[in-house]
Amino acid sequence: MKRICSICARGGSKGVAGKNLRLLLGKPLLAHSIEQARASRLFDAIAVSSDAPEILAAARAAGADVLVERPPEMASDTAPKLPAIQHCVREAERRLGVAFDTMVDLDATAPLRVPADIAGAVALCEAGGCANVITGTPAHRSPYFNLVEEAPGGYVALAKRPARPVVRRQDAPRCFDCNASIYVWPRATFFAADAVLLPTTKLFEMPPERGHDIDSELDFEIVSLLMTRLSARS
Repeated sequence: MKRICSICARGGSKGVAGKNLRLLLGKPLLAHSIEQARASRLFDAIAVSSDAPEILAAARAAGADVLVERPPEMASDTAPKLPAIQHCVREAERRLGVAFDTMVDLDATAPLRVPADIAGAVALCEAGGCANVITGTPAHRSPYFNLVEEAPGGYVALAKRPARPVVRRQDAPRCFDCNASIYVWPRATFFAADAVLLPTTKLFEMPPERGHDIDSELDFEIVSLLMTRLSARS
């Protein structure tokens, strides 16, 4: 079983300027994901895709095996991520002369994961019975109970109406926040996929303390605090 880990890191960021290179515990944010991939001992190659030369240089310094220059049309604010991952893997396969069986993408902005999370998501996917695997944490709000959406006129209602009224959040169907941390595909579905969520997608559950994703300055502060605490305990 041959596996590749891709990490896609754009140079531009609206929420947190230069976040992929911002120092977190003395290392560029990007470096944490590369080190976690290496520590998992699961991968035959780690490939980093970016439109920014400085990010690719940092990836090389952190130990990435393959550096892929991302085409401009895949690096805009509105470009979906999946085509960039597919491009990264195709280019890595071309250069290495290898056809990978399992593709794993780690989001550079979710550095609280641990190698055991990566291994668990990969094992779930390789067990079969699904098109791919994503990760998430138990949702703080339930669309069946206390998450509402706005309708025309400014009125609000439950985002998802249950068959019977739910009077306790604990009685609602389990829902998860997608945490954008780990994505896993078998080769059979990876290159044909045109979306991340497919009819037979499965979710690998991660604990809330490892599920924070950095999209804002506040997120960066929270993740920095949590990682500092975890580092002090280890």
